Amino acid sequence: MVHSWLRSFSLTFIPLFIVIDALGILPFVISLSENMSTNERRKMIHIASITAVGLGLVFLFFGQFILNVLDISVGSFAIAGGIILLVLSIKYMTTGRMVEAIKEEMVAVVPIGTPLTAGPATITTLLLLAGSFPLYLVSLSYILNILIAWGIFLLGNKIVSFMGKGGLTAASSIFNLLLAAIAVSMIIRGLSILGILHISI
Repeated sequence: MVHSWLRSFSLTFIPLFIVIDALGILPFVISLSENMSTNERRKMIHIASITAVGLGLVFLFFGQFILNVLDISVGSFAIAGGIILLVLSIKYMTTGRMVEAIKEEMVAVVPIGTPLTAGPATITTLLLLAGSFPLYLVSLSYILNILIAWGIFLLGNKIVSFMGKGGLTAASSIFNLLLAAIAVSMIIRGLSILGILHISI
């Protein structure tokens, strides 16, 4: 019985760990918080994690109902998230700042909390897992994954200290170019889900 539970847990934990991809998000967290103090950065990470947990659990328990009531598809959500990320990345590449005169709370919610951490891919995975496993098990796996992401984001402070101001600025430029590519990918995926765009690879 224990073996069966552990197998079910791994089948919910691993897909969420892969789709959340905290290590892949970390560079963008560093970029978004490069002008913040240590306390502001930690506050941002705390709020982002809480946002991701809240949004994920809401969609886990009420996702299908919400989508049906609002007539919103996962594809539309993916397009909206992609547009937000694309605008932010373009702003950085043209002005040198992704956000300016915006409190860390706003940055924490969008784009770190969503769509980077709890984005369309994460929400879709949660909905799919909920159809095959008990909700408590999927919830546990999701919360543990967000806790892992939270810990990884907090370690970003050490990376900032190690890289220095110049290294961080150079890395941020590269990461934001990658962020633009991810944004375009999200938009294309959303268009594909909606059946508007068909791509053969």
